[in-house]
Amino acid sequence: MPLHLSPTFRDALAARPEGRPLVGMWVCSGSPVVAEICAGSGLDWLLVDMEHSPNGLESVLAQLQAVAAYPITPVVRVPSNDPVMLKQVLDLGAQNVLVPMVSSAAEARAAVEAARYPPRGRRGVGSALSRSARWNRVENYLADADEHVSLLVQVETADGVEAAGEIAAVDGVDGVFVGPSDLSASMGLLGQQRHPDVIAAVHRTFEAVRAAGTPVGVNAFDPAAAREYVDAGASFILVGADVTVLAQGSEALAARALPPTETSSTGA
Repeated sequence: MPLHLSPTFRDALAARPEGRPLVGMWVCSGSPVVAEICAGSGLDWLLVDMEHSPNGLESVLAQLQAVAAYPITPVVRVPSNDPVMLKQVLDLGAQNVLVPMVSSAAEARAAVEAARYPPRGRRGVGSALSRSARWNRVENYLADADEHVSLLVQVETADGVEAAGEIAAVDGVDGVFVGPSDLSASMGLLGQQRHPDVIAAVHRTFEAVRAAGTPVGVNAFDPAAAREYVDAGASFILVGADVTVLAQGSEALAARALPPTETSSTGA
């Protein structure tokens, strides 16, 4: 029986209401239950993280299956720009992937090649064995695979900022995502995402990427920063994470439920 795949992140960007970014959150817990809860939030997209989170192939597969029933677009961030890992994640059925630490057009082209079948790329062919083509139940998957895959690359170094326009212009790059945390570190401003120099670098990246005609996104948990970047032209944005929501929510619960700490003074 022929099956049909979901629209990609590229399609979601094209279909978004004019002037409104796609708003999403990180899923870092590794839990398919948490991923499913987040999938029902009403947000536009989820980013399942493999770079800084306890996620392997099996847990990513379970999360993709858990969120598939919901009207939300999942993206998987792979740990690195590795063609083997990209092949495996795509074969799991991830239609949208984010490649971190892309700092040059050459690195962007390598990511594009890893996500495409020959002759345009070098993705290994195993569609009959994998969920990506629903075990050959998606008609013409091999010929149409580019239509079913959306590739985002992440600019998060000073070198990446300087090359942002060239990166965005690489054929097959569907969006550029800016990571202020690692960017601030690469600029010698570790932990200072709101430093004026970091903000200026993010804006320069926005301008270069948009000039190339490519959608640009950013990570911004701070509401004021998120509004600023949306006003600057962000087409997609991440505004929180499952683990931070849980951490902050549990702390707020404790503050409400527990008595205030008693202190005693020993002054004369």
